[in-house]
Amino acid sequence: MSTNKDTDIVEGKDIELVEAAFVNIKQSSIRAVEGGHIELQQVGALSIDGERVESTQCAAGILKGNDVSLNQSISAVTVGDNTTLNFSFSPMVISKKDTIANKSAIGLMAGIKIKAENSASIMMIANKVEGNITTLLDWRGAVALGAVFGGILGIISLFRRR
Repeated sequence: MSTNKDTDIVEGKDIELVEAAFVNIKQSSIRAVEGGHIELQQVGALSIDGERVESTQCAAGILKGNDVSLNQSISAVTVGDNTTLNFSFSPMVISKKDTIANKSAIGLMAGIKIKAENSASIMMIANKVEGNITTLLDWRGAVALGAVFGGILGIISLFRRR
């Protein structure tokens, strides 16, 4: 099923593509969503692209938008101008401006300003960090890890040439 109009409200369906200015999807699975304001509740989606994306109890592969909000959700890659995660998990979060994480787990978090409360990440890249966040790697640990991997790859390339 594929739809294309100004407003689209979908509930309990399996859909290939939805394109609309305002999209509200509940308890459905979908391949791709594109629109202006996208609201998702208990949805599994492969690709989501919108101006404003609000996701509650959802799972998404790639989630992209200007203002992105995840609440009790999982997203493999989350990209936005301003990104907010509440009780959510994402291996990669990239924000052009602000990232706010509240009791969330994030692999790599990058943004101009990161504000976090009781969250965890493997690595963060930011100009300014505020709040209580636990990180596995700081900049020194990341440099050391990069040097180790670079050395291993250099040795492997030397043995391959022979």
